Amino acid sequence: MAGFTNKGKYRLLETLRGVSLPSNMYVALCTSATAPDADFETLSQVTQIGTSTGYASGGISLNMDTTDWSAIVEDDTNDDSELTIKDLVWTASGGTLGAARYAVLTDDNATEGDREIWAYYDLGSDQSASSGQTLTLSGFLLKLAE
Repeated sequence: MAGFTNKGKYRLLETLRGVSLPSNMYVALCTSATAPDADFETLSQVTQIGTSTGYASGGISLNMDTTDWSAIVEDDTNDDSELTIKDLVWTASGGTLGAARYAVLTDDNATEGDREIWAYYDLGSDQSASSGQTLTLSGFLLKLAE
């Protein structure tokens, strides 16, 4: 399951009133310890995977451009629109990277724990990568529907 948090919905609607988007967004990987949902507010409410095997705390930074946010699709058949995020790749080194169960999209607050969670994604099961292997998230979408 994937979805926007209530904070993410609020921040997106704020942009209609002229409030600017963050200069960057981040995708962080989280364990199964706490399943994020629409009521989650900040990164401090979830448990990120360990940082000793190729994962940087806070996740991968996304620029607000057409390279990192590759495609916007309007779907009149299903009455929704989708924004695709580029493939995200982590390379395990010195041990097993993971186990990641969730990915969260956050803003760029300088205090990592205070980064607002805008969206969350359930990866379906714990995902790991052995040393030298990669963990890749692809087809990562933000979808707005009525």
